Amino acid sequence: MSTIQICVMGVSGSGKSTVGAELASRLGRSFADGDDFHSDANRAKMASGQPLTDTDRWPWLETIGAYLRDEMVAGRPTVVACSALKREYRDRIRAAGASVYFVFLTGNEELLLERMRARAGHFMKADMLASQLAILEPLARDEFGVTVNVAGDIPQIVTEALADFAATEVPGIA
Repeated sequence: MSTIQICVMGVSGSGKSTVGAELASRLGRSFADGDDFHSDANRAKMASGQPLTDTDRWPWLETIGAYLRDEMVAGRPTVVACSALKREYRDRIRAAGASVYFVFLTGNEELLLERMRARAGHFMKADMLASQLAILEPLARDEFGVTVNVAGDIPQIVTEALADFAATEVPGIA
């Protein structure tokens, strides 16, 4: 049986990296931050306040999909944080061949902006949140995953996501 990989998704400021790292810790999995898979050109573009285009994103998403597939094939359960804002982005990740469970972190714009403004040294600027919200496509009913509101604290958010994993009896998640 293959290992189900987990992708924590959502717009910037939703807590993907923090929630993803905590999920990985609680599940005894490795964790990778999708931001680490961006090219230098993508990072520079976002740091200058320019949103990425789909053309910018395709190689990044394909790299994340290949990483999840390779980890799955090697039997290494993994959690990755990746915005995966559109269904076609999630489809691009899945197309690499990994079985991926998506944890969609959602929250109101005011809370997300507050979180983005509070963090230091991140290349994604708070004024770019609107461009992400404009293209965001929440998980569809036929997509494998759960939607979790980020209004609570990290332990509460992770506990809610883990409860859904248990309720869906996802193979490979202990």
